[in-house]
Amino acid sequence: MSRNVYLDMIPLEEAKKRIDDRFGERRLPMETIPSAHAVGRVLAAPVFAHNSSPGYHASAMDGIAVLAETTYGASEGRPKTLITGETAFPVNTGHRLPEGYDAVIMIEAVNPLSDTEMTIESPAYPFQHVRKMGEDIVATELLFPTGHLISPYCVGALITAGIFEVAAYRLPRVLIIPTGSELVALTEGGMPQPEPGRIFESNSHMLAAMVERDGGIAVKNPIIHDDPEMIKARVQDAASEDFDAIVISGGSSAGSEDYARTVVTECGSLLFHGVTMMPGKPVLVGEVNDIPTFGMPGYPVSAIIAFEQCLSPLLASLTGKSFEPKPTVPVSPSRKIVSKLGVEEFLRVKLGKVGETMIATPIAGGAGTLTSITEADGIIRIPPHVEGFSAGTPVPCELLRPISAMDRTLVAVGSHDNTLDLLTDELRRRSTKVRLSSSHVGSMGGLMALKRRVCHMAGIHLLDPIDGSYNTRYVEKYLPGRSLTLVNLVTRQQGLMVAKGNPKGITGVESLTRDDIRFVNRQAGSGTRILLDYHLKTLGIDNKTIDGYTRDEYTHMSVAVAVLSGTADAGLGIHAAARALDLDFIPVVTEQYDLLIDNDFIKMPMMDEFLTTMKSERFKERALALGGYSTETTGQVMTTF
Repeated sequence: MSRNVYLDMIPLEEAKKRIDDRFGERRLPMETIPSAHAVGRVLAAPVFAHNSSPGYHASAMDGIAVLAETTYGASEGRPKTLITGETAFPVNTGHRLPEGYDAVIMIEAVNPLSDTEMTIESPAYPFQHVRKMGEDIVATELLFPTGHLISPYCVGALITAGIFEVAAYRLPRVLIIPTGSELVALTEGGMPQPEPGRIFESNSHMLAAMVERDGGIAVKNPIIHDDPEMIKARVQDAASEDFDAIVISGGSSAGSEDYARTVVTECGSLLFHGVTMMPGKPVLVGEVNDIPTFGMPGYPVSAIIAFEQCLSPLLASLTGKSFEPKPTVPVSPSRKIVSKLGVEEFLRVKLGKVGETMIATPIAGGAGTLTSITEADGIIRIPPHVEGFSAGTPVPCELLRPISAMDRTLVAVGSHDNTLDLLTDELRRRSTKVRLSSSHVGSMGGLMALKRRVCHMAGIHLLDPIDGSYNTRYVEKYLPGRSLTLVNLVTRQQGLMVAKGNPKGITGVESLTRDDIRFVNRQAGSGTRILLDYHLKTLGIDNKTIDGYTRDEYTHMSVAVAVLSGTADAGLGIHAAARALDLDFIPVVTEQYDLLIDNDFIKMPMMDEFLTTMKSERFKERALALGGYSTETTGQVMTTF
């Protein structure tokens, strides 16, 4: 079984240079399009005005047109009388000045005496309140040069200047060929869950949307199974059709059924295969019959990064656009970031402004975790020669959302709970001015984030094994002297999630020591892990006797998925997660889940909106519908520190 090898792994900047050296001077043919529909297009030829604007001397005010010299000498003490049709002519804004008139007096400065007579108390000067002919545009002058990007404002200027058609670069046509025997095509109206081992083909739809976002026309090819001859035949045909780029989706990695490299080298030539970036390493670029041909990784985040770094600049160049990088802002990482030397890493982060500092919280997830980029507010690019960044060290971050959204974001760090997702949605439904960004690092992680002042609040559910209370003792121990408010979000049931029907006959925590039980745990420092350790200690159970005690997941839903998929027989989590995936649930404890809020931010308008939303009946109803929750104390202040 043969496998591809990345023979020429090169840095990202070198990859971009090779693409630019080969295709950078290429421009698509021009086409004539209506000016009214030219927004977003780039001019392939200069545009010269046909008409002047205004095309005549025009009144800039409602009033009367006059010959300025006839008004000289007018004053409050010696008003001058004007006669309609002789020394004055009524005009409205935009009207052409009558022949022999060169100024306009505002209607507010005119005192009518009769239907035909009026007085003025100050003189006019030549071209007062007059838009002179050609004041805006002069016929024959250059309106826009070659390469100008047409905006909505430009459309107005074109039509005003009498230009009803323009020559623009043709839009690039990109063929996207999804490959993979495991793929299932999306059918209109959707379809049930694919059978095991098959997945919906989504990358071609995502890449097509990115092509259209970048101003191109995407054509999606039907799925081709892992057959190199079929892929080769389609690429050869496409290279003789009217396409400006070809994208092979999937098949660029090092697997035995990844054929993109073979196809490109047999049909044309290869510029490179493999770039020292993560995600996106397997990307390849070549040319077939002079057509730029890309092999995009199958992992969606890898495909996104590879597209935006390698194909987006080319699409801009083909149509004469300048490729503008995403805006960057300095951010402060909420925790230490570790990276691998020799690889440029594109780290997805959530952003929020805490005080005067923009805080970046890394999002867990690899190249196949699409939500790691759909939830991201920005990307920190870690250079190949850097092993990471220390917490609090200012670093540049590329923005994926407007900076104004970050100023309206509440940052919550700590334990995961499904009602936080509901609260995020409910908050956005009630107000477009406030966002909630929550990161799941466990209850102790939330306390430490508050201690470092990198969040507005922390979600915690820390059991005190001494008296069975929640949270207070931990706050007093780890954040002494801080001004904080503890607000209850929900009371919830924690227990063991097991497969439907409980086929292993699990009865409680004591069952976890059985040889036939595989367990999945929460990460160290999480309230759920502390809860488990408390029960193990109470029962006198050594955690080393539990198969899977060291297997960590960061959310209740991840634990539930592990049980649902059969990779674990049991996991400790909340009732709502078990119910969401139709698992059986064995109750262990009812616990208090609170939000610990920094009092420096408790009176902010957006925090007030957040707390009001939390107390709303609609949110409580939605929380109760999840199952396993009580909202009797939701929104109540439990204590202040």
